[in-house]
Amino acid sequence: MSAQPCDAVLFDLDGTLIDSAPDLAGAANDLRAARGLPPLPFDALRPMVGAGARGMVGVAFGARPGDAPYDALRDAFLALYAQRLLAHTRVFDTMLPVLDALERTGLRWGIVTNKLARFTEPIVDGLALRGRIGALVCGDTTAHAKPHPAPLFEAARQLGLSAARCLYVGDDLRDVQAGRAAGMATLAAGWGYLGEGPAVHDWGADAVLDTPPALLSWLRVA
Repeated sequence: MSAQPCDAVLFDLDGTLIDSAPDLAGAANDLRAARGLPPLPFDALRPMVGAGARGMVGVAFGARPGDAPYDALRDAFLALYAQRLLAHTRVFDTMLPVLDALERTGLRWGIVTNKLARFTEPIVDGLALRGRIGALVCGDTTAHAKPHPAPLFEAARQLGLSAARCLYVGDDLRDVQAGRAAGMATLAAGWGYLGEGPAVHDWGADAVLDTPPALLSWLRVA
């Protein structure tokens, strides 16, 4: 699919806009250490960072929601993560000029994430993004999280746009599902964490971008 007119670009946060894997994986290994377990290799943890606590606890301890130890492990993980939100987390280096280019051309942008507000907002502030975004929707902003389209409709509402005039970029199958359900053009961030399950080219996105600058080419923005 070729580029279609849009007035705003919405980004998933972890793995799309920012590289938070070092801190999320670090918190998982902190929790393993607290329980007398050796650290896991970063490469084993990174793919599931986009799934947040569920992904990290799943990889680090083999526990899933509904398992007896899961809730306690999740809460302990989140407490440790809260202590290191910005220790190593950064906007992807190659994303920074993309954001600058969008702003130069008058395209507004925002963030739609399943990350809870109590973690998202300090990160957005700490990375000096608050004054640049036109919309911020967290995992607890609406009654439903992605893959439900409600968060994307809320972002469009904050921007004063119809959803059809927005583009969504994300690095998880749920992002593509949510974007399509909201009637948005949806691009897969091939540089992201990508999760488990179907390969990124099988998600049904309008395109798979290998790098952040490819977004500008897709939008035909200089």
